[in-house]
Amino acid sequence: MVGVDQAVREEAAILRQQLNDHNHLYYVLDDPSIPDAEYDRLMRKLQQLESEHPTLKTADSPTQRVGGEPLEAFKSVVHEVPMLSLDNAFSDEDLLAFHRRVTERLKLSGPLAYVCEPKLDGVAVSLLYQDGVLIRGATRGDGSTGENITENVRTINSIPLKLQTDEPPSLLEVRGEIYLPRTGFEKLNQEAKAGGGKLFVNPRNAAAGSLRQLDSKITASRSLEMAAYSLGRIEGLQPPKTHSKTLVLLKGWGFLINPHVEVAGDINDCLSYYQKLLGIRDQLPCDIDGIVYKVDDIGLQQRLGFVARAPRWAIARKFPAQEEMTQLLDVEFQVGRTGAVTPVARLEPIFVGGVTVSNATLHNQDEVVRLGVKVGDTVIVRRAGDVIPKVVKVVLEKRPATAKEIIFPLHCPVCDSPVERVEGEVVTRCSGGLVCSAQRKQAIKHYASRKAMDIEGLGDKLVDQLVDQNLVTAVDDLYGLKLDQLAGLDRMGNKSAQNLLLALEASKTTTLPRFLYALGIREVGEATARSLAKHFGHMAALQQASQEDLQEVSDVGPVVAHFVHDFFAQSENVEIVHKLSDAGICWPDIVSDGDQLLPLAGQTWVLTGGMDVMGRSEAKEKLQQLGAKVAGSVSVKTDCVVAGAGAGSKLKKAEELDIRVLDEAALLEFLRKNDLF
Repeated sequence: MVGVDQAVREEAAILRQQLNDHNHLYYVLDDPSIPDAEYDRLMRKLQQLESEHPTLKTADSPTQRVGGEPLEAFKSVVHEVPMLSLDNAFSDEDLLAFHRRVTERLKLSGPLAYVCEPKLDGVAVSLLYQDGVLIRGATRGDGSTGENITENVRTINSIPLKLQTDEPPSLLEVRGEIYLPRTGFEKLNQEAKAGGGKLFVNPRNAAAGSLRQLDSKITASRSLEMAAYSLGRIEGLQPPKTHSKTLVLLKGWGFLINPHVEVAGDINDCLSYYQKLLGIRDQLPCDIDGIVYKVDDIGLQQRLGFVARAPRWAIARKFPAQEEMTQLLDVEFQVGRTGAVTPVARLEPIFVGGVTVSNATLHNQDEVVRLGVKVGDTVIVRRAGDVIPKVVKVVLEKRPATAKEIIFPLHCPVCDSPVERVEGEVVTRCSGGLVCSAQRKQAIKHYASRKAMDIEGLGDKLVDQLVDQNLVTAVDDLYGLKLDQLAGLDRMGNKSAQNLLLALEASKTTTLPRFLYALGIREVGEATARSLAKHFGHMAALQQASQEDLQEVSDVGPVVAHFVHDFFAQSENVEIVHKLSDAGICWPDIVSDGDQLLPLAGQTWVLTGGMDVMGRSEAKEKLQQLGAKVAGSVSVKTDCVVAGAGAGSKLKKAEELDIRVLDEAALLEFLRKNDLF
């Protein structure tokens, strides 16, 4: 019996180690080596063993990530080493002044190395390990005292329950940032909206709310991650002499380290790093609100010391804020190309997200009701990258007594046709169709846009003139415009008119995906247009397709199939397509999926290393769209390896096996040629 027990203990220990290793590969390295089904099989086996033999259950078991019984309240934790805040820099001048203070205090005249880290927009936490096993997690709190959130941090897959080393320090405190990636944030809000729950304002707000759940099962259900950024305390092991080597050590122990961390040789490199990260900020998988610069040499850090509640050896350079408060002055209603009547907030101008914003979308009537917003309210406006600014919250304590309800129109503000709301939709639409000049204008603007027919010089104001003067009533009329008609318009001369006619002529040679997107079929964006074009190959085949045929396309469901089928069932739309063809619009036919295999069909690709422009999950999805199988390991059957920054053993193995290797730039060019980037 004893022998059996020992065998079971060994089996459980092996399963724990295997599952922890696979967790690390999947959640930290983004490099899974087994399929999900095999992982699930190993997990079920361990759960069964622990159920049959409860004494086998350990604190570092991956089965403990699912969450335990709800707590009544969080207990306080006093940080033995205070979790300090950072001073801020808001300009290059501020950063240079920080560098000058540092070098003067150290009496240095030569270059000084800094570690540059993205400032993740999340929640700072402290993790305590004893003999390599996680025993406590705590929030930063006020820097001296935080809250014990151990049960919640255990549920986060990128936090190791046990350090990946046979010789752990006797005591280790790790500091890091817990955050919610953008995909997880969107999913969380979609689920909340579907269930009639409260929506989170931003990912940081969502991460904080998720961590403060008394029921850790709720925390476990959310896609939180943690990136480690420093050591707070270490006993039983000599710490590294530089911050950069500390991060390497933490990574070796199983912690996720942000892949964009870099060492700058001098302050000029720090300035360049800021511009580089600012340029790719909106393409990153998670929100960052700036850069943290730290003197790399730990000895120099100790010499510099601290002032008040901040270290002298580190500073946070902030990005332009993505959220600001301002006043809602009025609400106007705009009509889009599909007749959607959208409420637009007119704001007291505010600088947010790097630009001055005076307008923001309120989306629809349901969103206005959900926000509870009124004209005159103080509101929080969010703008990230090129995303249209939106009102995300009302500051109720600032509401004036004169605040007015937002009344939705019963008739179109442009053509006075009745507005209607179809059951099951959130959008209110003008029923005027082509009678409504706003819908005609928006349809033409969409048709001419860069991602559609890309007609250079056909801007919004020119489209407004063409429609208002009845020179254009539908997109096919564009190709019948004459030089004298165009030259006679405001701010147009012979040269501008001639350039526009040349641009119209150039637009006649296009691609089927672009043309389908340009038609403005409801719910048919760029990706769906590509899928339809690749599936059917020819315009005639698409026009004749039934709704059942359309749903055979990979990303087309019943709703999109209905809109596409309905579009081509309307004689006026078919007539416009014919007129465009008669005007000379043409494209090379595509060999459909049914006629020929996709470009990468039968090939196996591997992604490794960090990517700056496109995340690995997105790159994987696009390669799969081209027919490739994307594997987690390199073998003789691998056709190509994409090696990003910091690629290691997989790149080395690919070179040993003489396998084709692409860097990120080459991958993006390849995807661009296949109309996927």
